[in-house]
Amino acid sequence: MSNLDGVWRVERVGGALPPLPGCVKRIHGTRGTTEFGRAPGIAFEVRGLELHYRPPFNVLVDQLEPADGGYFGRATIGGKEYGQFRMRRLNNMSQLNEQLIKHIDEAYAMEQNVLRMLDGMISTTDDAEILDALEHHKVQTERHSDRMKARLDAHDATPSGVKQVGGILQALAKMPLDMVRGEKAGRNARDGFATEHMEIASYELLRRIAEKAGDEETAAAAKEIIAEEKAMADLIAQNWDKFAELSLREEGVTV
Repeated sequence: MSNLDGVWRVERVGGALPPLPGCVKRIHGTRGTTEFGRAPGIAFEVRGLELHYRPPFNVLVDQLEPADGGYFGRATIGGKEYGQFRMRRLNNMSQLNEQLIKHIDEAYAMEQNVLRMLDGMISTTDDAEILDALEHHKVQTERHSDRMKARLDAHDATPSGVKQVGGILQALAKMPLDMVRGEKAGRNARDGFATEHMEIASYELLRRIAEKAGDEETAAAAKEIIAEEKAMADLIAQNWDKFAELSLREEGVTV
């Protein structure tokens, strides 16, 4: 383990560097990344006290020197300095809170996408009982979204607008295609059932991270949301026979 190993908060000092809110460098051994919020990290190689960025950013090199318990950095391009920055090591609690905020943010983004999915399901559902359940769950989902937004606010964080939350959006992304096909009831049930379990898994993880970070309010919110997601998943499971019959009827098949 080198002296550079760890997570470092980066602050702009001067020069042509833009403001660097939320910028961190993660370093392990001879490799690392410079990250800005939820954007993908920019990879670099550690060579002594120089950080050499990998293609297509290989003209960039950060030159470091120890200063005030951290590092003073000079950002260079083609060997010419264009800005200065300071690196301060994040402690374990800071890193834990950073991860907690990331998972809350992803939960909020997930709920926003589920709301859009539910709107599509509601618009293509004719069965009164199923429609009532979907509309009720939409109200719950709106409440889930509001609770995650409130937890972000409690941490002085704002939604990042992340576009991907694991595999859940892969399922959501194809919903518009399914809506123009027949057999909507079965596809809605299938995608809804999968989405509920993805939400359950996401909140189970969030709950445990919140507990480790000492954030009891987020942990309690996650636990309550899990119960409602499980109830919706159970409701779908109890009606598989109905969904199968509706699907066949939509395709003109009688059994």
